[in-house]
Amino acid sequence: MTTTASATPTGAPAAAADGAPQVPADLAERIGAIAEAARGRARRTEETRRVPAATLAELTEAGFFRLVRPRAFGGYETDFDVLAGHVLTLAAACPSTAWACGLFAAHQWLVASFPEQAQHDVWGDGSEGLVCGSYAPTGVARADGDGYRIGGRWAFASGSDGAQWAVCAAFLPGAAEGERGAPVFFLVPAADYTVDRDWDVAGLGGTGSNSIVLDDVYVPAHRTLALSATMSGDTPGAAVHAHNPAFRVPMLANIASCLAAVGVGAAAGALADFERTAGARRTRGALAGGGNPVAGFATVQLRVAEAAASVDAAREVLLRDLRARAAATREGRAVSVEERLLSRRGQAFAVLLASRAVEAVNGATGGRGLALDNPIQRAWRDVGAVSRHISLNWDAVGTMYGRSALGLEPQGQY
Repeated sequence: MTTTASATPTGAPAAAADGAPQVPADLAERIGAIAEAARGRARRTEETRRVPAATLAELTEAGFFRLVRPRAFGGYETDFDVLAGHVLTLAAACPSTAWACGLFAAHQWLVASFPEQAQHDVWGDGSEGLVCGSYAPTGVARADGDGYRIGGRWAFASGSDGAQWAVCAAFLPGAAEGERGAPVFFLVPAADYTVDRDWDVAGLGGTGSNSIVLDDVYVPAHRTLALSATMSGDTPGAAVHAHNPAFRVPMLANIASCLAAVGVGAAAGALADFERTAGARRTRGALAGGGNPVAGFATVQLRVAEAAASVDAAREVLLRDLRARAAATREGRAVSVEERLLSRRGQAFAVLLASRAVEAVNGATGGRGLALDNPIQRAWRDVGAVSRHISLNWDAVGTMYGRSALGLEPQGQY
């Protein structure tokens, strides 16, 4: 499960002339093979409420978790559209695996936003440094010497069972007694928190999005990161890795896109499963008459067309926006508020399209589609869960964008 920070995964080509690790040439093929293995484990993943250790080991060996990590710590420094593309592949097979592991990979980039010493804390011992997280601020930190003490309960920490670290959000102490200051991310090792395995849900059940509990834990100041810095992209880590402007992309433009990719990939997988099976299905009587091919019904054909168009459009919007934000930083400018809102709109709308797609095909599966072994019903439940995430909920994000488009101050996360 662990490798040295300078080593490249098995099957990777030699490092470049400058010594920087390179993306394995066969990574897409390896991720595809891992996705097929994850498909076979999907129901078990859901039942155990965690990604299997075997899947984590396979993705670690393949180099998946290094995609957006800094090269200084053994990563490949790809743009987020590359990571999102692999998340789409995983999600078509097992959305829970894609969600938890996509976050593990994306959080490598988030760790790179912290001060340099924090990055050494996570990766300096050769650990893979898998990080779960809970972004909603809980409670107020207490100043203690050169750092802070935090305690409380943080919900929805996806991948908590397999993580070595956690990012927990809390407020800094305010200027006056009882006041709260700015919200901050605190980076905490697994030894300092416990996992309450309270994740027992109808969708994305295998993500292990449990609550983590901290009891008056000390966090040094160098393991803190202001949320305002992550939202703008002007972070301490961006200065450390100034050779690559992609580290200046605002957090929600990148990480929320990986979450949206789970919904889109899951819908694509459901559509592919439906197309594979519909041709062999025949009606069993009743109103439709017996023995008629399901694929021959115009209503079913329209559902497939709608789902295919929705998935295609969602994928294009998602990847287009990721590439545009990376290009903006390479032009030497900060990503504007308007561009950040465009990313948020695209993420939420992509999930809305994915919801429409999976609803279309799930509704045509008939009684056999109710079986828990049927991957289409699992994708339907999982996409529904994705759409409830506050960063991807169309009602919340759509109104935020609409306010801005109409000249009002946007309200929400961007």
